[in-house]
Amino acid sequence: MHSFEERLQMDLVEAMKRRDKDAVDTIRLVKADLENLKIEKGRSADLSQDDITAVLRRLIKQRREAADQYRLGGASDRAEKELEEAKLIEKYLPEQMTDEEITKRARQVIQAVGANSTSDIGKVMGKLMPEIGGKADGARVKAIVTELLGGK
Repeated sequence: MHSFEERLQMDLVEAMKRRDKDAVDTIRLVKADLENLKIEKGRSADLSQDDITAVLRRLIKQRREAADQYRLGGASDRAEKELEEAKLIEKYLPEQMTDEEITKRARQVIQAVGANSTSDIGKVMGKLMPEIGGKADGARVKAIVTELLGGK
């Protein structure tokens, strides 16, 4: 089993061999962001899976937001490039939970905390998100919880 950094390095070498400039640039960007986080935490600190997932999610969100901006500006080719980068980064995320799995777990948490309206979303999310970890996007989880609590 390879560490996450080893996997990134092997993928980088493969992309270089294929002469896939976009993949090389994107993987280098991921590596740089992870290295910056290591520096912030102290060189000797190892990054946890949660740290890595947070960096990946942030990079994906940035790409999607940039794609929206490019699309609004009429640069659909740039928007597509941003979305391709997001897709490449997504493959490094842990396996994602299905909506059904999220719904099942959310129902359990709603019952456990006694939530009964959308005003309780914060209580539910506060208990649910640490359990789910990097296995689901927070916005997706919040949408499911909102729906379960009678919101739209």
